[in-house]
Amino acid sequence: MLKAIILIGGPLKGTRFRPLSLDLPKPLFPVAGFPIIQHHIEACQKVEGLKEILLIGFYQPSDAFKTFLSRAQQEFHISIRYLQEYTSLGTAGGLYHFRDVIQSGNPECFFVMNADVCSDFPLTEMVDFHRQRSHACCTMMGTEASREQALNYGCLVENTDTHEVLHYVEKPGTFVSSIINCGVYLFSPEVFKHIATVFARHQEDLPSKDSIRLEQDIFPMLTGDSKLYVYKTQNFWSQIKSAGSAIYANRLYLALYHKTHPDRLAAHGEGMPSIKGDVYIHPSANVDSTAVLGPNVTVGANVTIGPGTRIRESIILDGASIQDHSCILHSIVGWNSTVGAWTRVEGTPSDPNPNIPFAKLDSGELFSEDGRLNPSITILGRNVTIPAEVIVLNSIVLPHKDLPHSYKNQIIL
Repeated sequence: MLKAIILIGGPLKGTRFRPLSLDLPKPLFPVAGFPIIQHHIEACQKVEGLKEILLIGFYQPSDAFKTFLSRAQQEFHISIRYLQEYTSLGTAGGLYHFRDVIQSGNPECFFVMNADVCSDFPLTEMVDFHRQRSHACCTMMGTEASREQALNYGCLVENTDTHEVLHYVEKPGTFVSSIINCGVYLFSPEVFKHIATVFARHQEDLPSKDSIRLEQDIFPMLTGDSKLYVYKTQNFWSQIKSAGSAIYANRLYLALYHKTHPDRLAAHGEGMPSIKGDVYIHPSANVDSTAVLGPNVTVGANVTIGPGTRIRESIILDGASIQDHSCILHSIVGWNSTVGAWTRVEGTPSDPNPNIPFAKLDSGELFSEDGRLNPSITILGRNVTIPAEVIVLNSIVLPHKDLPHSYKNQIIL
């Protein structure tokens, strides 16, 4: 039997995801039409012998969480439970706190996945890889990054013949390796012995004891002893750290639908809008046939899109209204927001540099050194109203705002 744990964090995390996370926990934010963690669950559900999925975090169990869990259990016919931490315990602390629940039923091994990871999740391949290494305590999913960007991640040095991890450093100050940790792991139950050892070292240091992390505290002690291995993938991978990275993750998951869910992708047809590239349109959305959507657009439930509208590289959330002949580029339009006719809402993309091999998405800093807002995607929070015939460029608009005129490079509080 196998299990999976998805680490979802809590409301003190994901601050770079605001204002979208003000209305909905970040793990439930829809990317490519479905909550971020549903993509994890769908991947787990395909693994033979995986019987239970546990969500660990310190969000309060809201109506949104309860509704999602109930619907997911019915849809995927698998046990899905939420285990709430009393505070942020760290990636290893949360596992150790709920170790009895995780080990109930004597699972052979269990996945641990960070909720902010966007990937094609080669989980079955990881299981096969792990089983071939009888002494392995953990198999870590890794991928290649550029030399400069690797410093922002956990870096590892491997034995290229056996794929054993010989050295691991979290966010090193100097270059260690271009192979980085992807935040997806497969553990044998033996790992709890190693976590217990770290806890014992912190008996006199309660703050540290309450925030034991896999990356800083556990992985370094597993290296060089045939306990930690890396399964490398060259397929797509990204972290959804900021709202801007959600646009990029949206693109990646839409591309993956060609293999996993081709039925989710919109197609040309009579009475349908013009579709360019990969587009998801919720069945309840009302999109005028003269609109042009794509590439890489997601349209949520009960959205209205008027005639002559052009949308690309954007996410339109539930209940939004995009009126006639407006243009939405590299933006997220919040729940129940309205964009007036002949209005342009545009952001600046932050895609990985195509000229640098293995380059990853840079979340970047919100402000420059002189205090100015750096160009990024435009985000409209919930219930934002934009009048007709204005331009909103590279701006972030907090919820429940009525904009009187055009804005550029501003945060509207």
